[in-house]
Amino acid sequence: MPIDAARALAADPRQGEIDWDHKDIQLYHLGLGAGSSLHGRSLATDPDELRYTLESRLHVLPSFATVAGAGMAMLGGLAAPGIEVNLANVLHGGHSLELHRPIPVKGRATSSSKVAAVYDKGKAAVIVLRSEVADADGPLWTSDAQIFVRGEGGFGGERGPSVRGELPERAPDRTEERPIREEQALLYRLSGDWNPLHADPEFAKLAGFDRPILHGLCSYGMTLKAVVDTALGGDVSRVRAYRTRFAGIVFPGETLRIRMWQEPGRVLVAVTAAERDDAQVLADTVVEHA
Repeated sequence: MPIDAARALAADPRQGEIDWDHKDIQLYHLGLGAGSSLHGRSLATDPDELRYTLESRLHVLPSFATVAGAGMAMLGGLAAPGIEVNLANVLHGGHSLELHRPIPVKGRATSSSKVAAVYDKGKAAVIVLRSEVADADGPLWTSDAQIFVRGEGGFGGERGPSVRGELPERAPDRTEERPIREEQALLYRLSGDWNPLHADPEFAKLAGFDRPILHGLCSYGMTLKAVVDTALGGDVSRVRAYRTRFAGIVFPGETLRIRMWQEPGRVLVAVTAAERDDAQVLADTVVEHA
């Protein structure tokens, strides 16, 4: 059944209550590799890493917003009126996050989710699922997931914007490498994304991969952590917005090579798989900061 964009956009937002505490945050940070070894040095007791792993010093990496509460529940928007798609044809094409203020270590909030846009790319459709989260003190964050649905284009809708960021024609200001542990996808999925693509070798083969791949949102979180820890001096409260396009896959056991170009108010980032001739992993990636 073709997508009925007008019906999807007119549907009432889905409201839900979410909550989290220090255990959810610590689990998420561990799923990004917090506290693990780097360059042959254990970081388990490093003071900078304890901000991610020890409840008495805890701060919250803003990308935690992608798993807060029910994890990937925002993708329930794919069941919105006017949208009937085969989940086998669904890809997470990109993600953007706007922070209205720092995320508290313990929280209870209301999430309002809706289809914010539907674009016709010809052979595919792009559905933008927006979640707006607020607690008793006001708005916390706005999260947009750009969902690419193969074979669902051609319904006569707008093509939508094409966002491609040009990187500076100079060497990066920083290059960081972040190893992905062999079991990292197994740990990360405990934060809410249970897709067997990231754990079951047989399922991964059916999807066309030699072995399970890492979650795109895990690469997304690992990249933000590297930017915060280096370019932003470890201060998570400086992050104002963060967006990326998922350009390729990475496997557990590989290494993310994260190149950063610092400009006033933002850091431009390119992320590749170091062991595969710098194959693209994340593109058009920008961290806006105070």
